[in-house]
Amino acid sequence: MKKQKKIAIYGKGGIGKSTTVANISAAYSQQGKNLMVIGCDPKADTTRTLYGKRIPTVVSTLKDNHKPKIDDLVFTGYNGIKCVESGGPEPGVGCAGRGVIVAMKRLENVGAFNEDLDIIFYDVLGDVVCGGFSVPLREDYADEVFIVSSGEYMSLYAANNISRGIKKLHGNLAGIICNCRNIPNEENIVKLFAEKIGTKIIGTIHRSNLIQQSELDAKTVVEKYPESEEAEEYNDLALKILNNNDYIVPEPLNDEEFENFFKQFI
Repeated sequence: MKKQKKIAIYGKGGIGKSTTVANISAAYSQQGKNLMVIGCDPKADTTRTLYGKRIPTVVSTLKDNHKPKIDDLVFTGYNGIKCVESGGPEPGVGCAGRGVIVAMKRLENVGAFNEDLDIIFYDVLGDVVCGGFSVPLREDYADEVFIVSSGEYMSLYAANNISRGIKKLHGNLAGIICNCRNIPNEENIVKLFAEKIGTKIIGTIHRSNLIQQSELDAKTVVEKYPESEEAEEYNDLALKILNNNDYIVPEPLNDEEFENFFKQFI
């Protein structure tokens, strides 16, 4: 029986984790891998560039359909990628993480996890203190975690907090994906932070207007510009993630240690 990779991608809201998940998923699909991508972010936009538009969320579907079938929850996108969005309540109403809990149970009920999948991705919001967002790790849906971060203070602050959660849940941190915002000394800052908590940079994605242009057309850069340097970076990252077998339980910095770490770059 083949080994299925179950990967959770965490990061601060707006840091580019959804873009990262979509593009490396597109890269895997071009290699003939069978994938499912589950968006666990209330914005429900993880799979937009894989499906070509927003898909109905599990939570919204359940409002009108109490006995959904698999085709009501799982949509087939680019190159056969299975796309799911957990969804959540309207802004200001209820717990956003509750949508993740509901979605996981419903996907189990309809047999979504029983399909012949090589890789399952969970795109998870990482800067909200809510138990629902820990579900992929707490309930053993994901076996390994990557954190997406830039070299910015708040992005690394969120990454450090996520590391605390991973440690508490005895999760496997597999590395940090450096998603550059073009700040001075950025890759070195992220590299040193990764070393501080006991891990490494698994790959680097440089900022590019081509990625944004692709998203405006509801496509990944891997699909729209397959010969570009940007697509090459995502393909390289996808290969490194696939071949990685190096996991650790992180040792996050306390608040004083984190402040002192970052001050050296100011």
